[in-house]
Amino acid sequence: MDAGSRYRKFRPPLVDQMSHKKRTRENLDRFIPNRSAMDFDYAHYMLSGGKVKKEHYGVNSPSKEAYSKQLAEIFNMNRTRILAFKNKLPHSAERVSESPSSIQQSKTIKKRRYIPQSSERTLDAPDILDDFYLNLLDWGSNNVLAIALGNSVYLWDASDGSATELLAVDDDFGPVTAVSWSPDGRHLAVGLNNSHVQLWNTLQGSSRLLRTLRGHRLRVGSLDWNGHILTTGGMDSMIINNDVRVRSHIVGTYRGHNQEICGLKWSASGQQLASGGNDNLVHIWSISMGSANSTHQWVHRMTDHTAAVKALSWCPFQSNMVASGGGVGDQCIKFWNTNTGACLNSVNTGSQVCSLLWNRHDRELLSSHGFTDNQLTVWKYPSMTKISELLGHTSRVLYMAQSPDGYTVATAAADETLRLWNVFGNPKETKPVLKRKLEPFFDLAQIR
Repeated sequence: MDAGSRYRKFRPPLVDQMSHKKRTRENLDRFIPNRSAMDFDYAHYMLSGGKVKKEHYGVNSPSKEAYSKQLAEIFNMNRTRILAFKNKLPHSAERVSESPSSIQQSKTIKKRRYIPQSSERTLDAPDILDDFYLNLLDWGSNNVLAIALGNSVYLWDASDGSATELLAVDDDFGPVTAVSWSPDGRHLAVGLNNSHVQLWNTLQGSSRLLRTLRGHRLRVGSLDWNGHILTTGGMDSMIINNDVRVRSHIVGTYRGHNQEICGLKWSASGQQLASGGNDNLVHIWSISMGSANSTHQWVHRMTDHTAAVKALSWCPFQSNMVASGGGVGDQCIKFWNTNTGACLNSVNTGSQVCSLLWNRHDRELLSSHGFTDNQLTVWKYPSMTKISELLGHTSRVLYMAQSPDGYTVATAAADETLRLWNVFGNPKETKPVLKRKLEPFFDLAQIR
């Protein structure tokens, strides 16, 4: 036994410390006052001081009377008992007063969603072009990814992981400069370096070229659908609306940019088109103004960016707002009110903004970047605080596409890899409904 062990208080095993302390503190007799909890100074004052004051009331001067009154107030701070039968409550080291509203607010704070820091899957993407002005990746409503690799276009089925080559063009036509799925997921538009746009039927067993659209003079790097209207943007600074149902497919053009069109995005309503160009401009167009006879067609022209604008994404929960991202000389994400043309906010990201995607299930924005970190950044809107940064690509992340359910994001970079990220959460799992069998005792185990 060591020298100090005999002075240690014995602690019984397997007893909760808090409950043991509580029993020790409250082991009192209900009929015997607890001397340690009584205030004898106050008791003496009440038993003697008060009487003296009354006996000599007549001889007190006004100053002494005021002093006695003040002294009585100090001693009489809400104390009404002299005898105490319980210990005083211990004074907390730090008093925290919470109003009902703050307590309710703490209960309603949403738990932050876990975002995996690594990609779920990584696929090879050899020969993908390292070109900021092109759009080489798209994810269709049929759950199939289309990616352009050099002169070829490949389809990757996300449901079973199978990959097929859709097409390969000659060097006179290629390389492929843009891909875009039709809304129904049955047709794929393919922009080419020779200024042509091909329309392909992608149904298994019947993949074939349906038609070729002509109208541009230089390569076509931007495509987007609005119903049966395929809008194309080229290096010739032209934007053309093509009705793919009719022979004379050009039904409207937009003129306003003076350099290559880098990005095209139709609003969810199909009434407004946002375009970004290598001239650092963002234009908002109306579908009703796509006429070859009009000279001043844009609804709004935004000149705030200081580098090429490729990244464009319409807000899913605010129909009159679009986000745009600038290149390496700008590095900003800007938010625009498309009704007024006003810039609502601007955030400097510190690197080239290559692509933007909104979370369809929450108020979040995903951006992909170039030098120096080649990262994906998840932003909380509207505060634009960083929720997470995802690393993995070793070169600028030029292309992004979102799965049909909106939860998974595919990215393609100049490091020749295609990665799948679980960025926006998981679909809510629904329990399968048990189908009632017709035979009796179907819920019992059977041997067949």
